Amino acid sequence: QPYPTSGYAIFVAEVASTVNEILLTKYLLKTVTDKKLKKYIDEARYQHTLGVMYTAAALAMCYGADLEQAQVAGLLHDCAKCIPNDKKLKLCKQHNIQVSETEAAAPYLLHAPLGAYIAKAKYDIEDPEILSAITWHTTGKPEMTLLEKIIFISDYIEPMRNKAEHLPQIRQMAFHDLDMAVYMTLHDTILYLEKEKARLDNQSVVAYNYYKNFFQFVLLVVKLYDIL
Repeated sequence: QPYPTSGYAIFVAEVASTVNEILLTKYLLKTVTDKKLKKYIDEARYQHTLGVMYTAAALAMCYGADLEQAQVAGLLHDCAKCIPNDKKLKLCKQHNIQVSETEAAAPYLLHAPLGAYIAKAKYDIEDPEILSAITWHTTGKPEMTLLEKIIFISDYIEPMRNKAEHLPQIRQMAFHDLDMAVYMTLHDTILYLEKEKARLDNQSVVAYNYYKNFFQFVLLVVKLYDIL
């Protein structure tokens, strides 16, 4: 893992510098500055998007994931976020995107699967790993791929985020144990939504239980190993 003891902000800044030279010339100038993407994200969302892209690049370097996949997925993960909720529902119906009962009641959740559709239809993204990472970046799911975990975590810890209770600890954990960071993020997200009496997508609960059971199993194996 590169720079294992450096500060998160310094690491991300160094990655951002590299991204500016590589990605901004290859991809950003072609898409983000294009009016098509500006149609779907406002200025605040644009800045968040860049933060997620830079953070995803940092995590990709840390864990040996494909750098360009991480950057593109981070760049487009919220491309449907600013579409009005009623239009989200209309577009999902129009393009045969399955809508759960929870999503029908809270259409803002649809920005993830709808974003995957837009990434493919409007920005010619055919890579199924990128599209899947966009689809699951909000709720998570059991057995996420490395790229899916990177985008899920990057969305939560990018530099502009500042409200989550255990954000500093999760940021640190993300560069040491990605699975544990996923578990911590799901745990805190569910507690927060329950506290706020907000609608909770069952997929997040399923994902949380998977990673909770995963770490319980790991702990059991460690204990058995110590006994033997």
